[in-house]
Amino acid sequence: MHNTEARHAAAQGSAEWLQRYDSSLMGVFGTPQRVLVSGSGCYVEDADGKQYLDLLGGIAVNALGHAHPELVAAVQEQLSTLGHVSNFFTSPAQVLLAERLLALAGAPAGSKVFFANSGTEANEAAFKLARRNTDPATGRTRILALDGAFHGRTMGALALTAKPAYREPFQPLPGGVEHLPFGDIAALTNAVDESVAAVFLEPIQGEAGVRMLPEGYLEAAREATRSAGALLIFDEVQTGVGRTGTWFASEGVLPDAMTLAKGLGGGIPVGALLTFGEGPANLLAAGMHGTTFGGNPVAAAAALATLSVLESRDLLANVRATGEFLSRRLAAVDGVAEVRGSGFLIGIDLDGPFAPATVAAALEAGFIINSTGPATLRLAPPLILTAEQAGTFLDALPGILHAARAAAAPTPITGTTEGKP
Repeated sequence: MHNTEARHAAAQGSAEWLQRYDSSLMGVFGTPQRVLVSGSGCYVEDADGKQYLDLLGGIAVNALGHAHPELVAAVQEQLSTLGHVSNFFTSPAQVLLAERLLALAGAPAGSKVFFANSGTEANEAAFKLARRNTDPATGRTRILALDGAFHGRTMGALALTAKPAYREPFQPLPGGVEHLPFGDIAALTNAVDESVAAVFLEPIQGEAGVRMLPEGYLEAAREATRSAGALLIFDEVQTGVGRTGTWFASEGVLPDAMTLAKGLGGGIPVGALLTFGEGPANLLAAGMHGTTFGGNPVAAAAALATLSVLESRDLLANVRATGEFLSRRLAAVDGVAEVRGSGFLIGIDLDGPFAPATVAAALEAGFIINSTGPATLRLAPPLILTAEQAGTFLDALPGILHAARAAAAPTPITGTTEGKP
């Protein structure tokens, strides 16, 4: 914002901004929980001057928190030099980012990258990659995903997504997609044959409540797809770029393609499709796919800065250590039934259906968290979160859960019903 706009924003409170929001923006997100105006590190501040510890990180996006000086400097420097050039041209930042991602992923010779602007767009490109591996003449037309999957909301990505409430308003969707039982290795290996073009997997299902695949599932998927000539595609939009304490949650199993986004740009929109080996890399030829903004110099510079800070500050070690501390302490809180996840992607099952009320109570107490279902909470904080900061939430959580349980409890019926005592 310009200085005059910033002063104008500061002069207005949340109520006025929410009224203006309601009159000018589509209602696809419902009513915003707060109007946020600034942030620093792991904290944000709303238009009424209240501060919150951000334990959601823009849904696993703000890997370096808010206003990280190295990210800000990288974006400012790049934007002051070259902001956008279209993909008729390239830039050093774009090339350097592709090389860096392939190196981090341990990609073999011949591997390539396509840059997009979001996770949905990266998965849309991956869906088209899968379609290029189909062959109606031989019957290779099936694409497999899992129950509970969330791969995005564009039409191809939505076809891969399992939730009926997201799918049904927009049917018919692109065909050929089947959803297998979650985590069932036998169902997977039985389904993958020479009629399958691709298998899409999230190593951890974030939107479904941080659901973990059983040990050996990714390896079984790799063996089955390789044997059948199908592509194995990992959706690491939410789990990649250090979120689980390693660069990628699927580390140790090399797929044919992998999608990234969310934390990759530290808050600047950027997505990527990585293809491993010459075969997958050549499935999309010139003109078969494209994007105007994908891989633009500013987004690429932001991603390079994010990766650099994660490595130079050894933040993956922080994610492992602080994530383990947070999960262990959460499991001991009264009212918590189960804790799942890895690193800084944590799912918390409560002992009753009061997760939305817990989100509201946490906001009142100064913490931003998320519910993925009636009884499930999700944490995906910035990767810079410290154990001390996490401790403030842990100390407050028993009171938050108590308030939420009370708020969600049914109101007792008093008096008479239909004239009967």
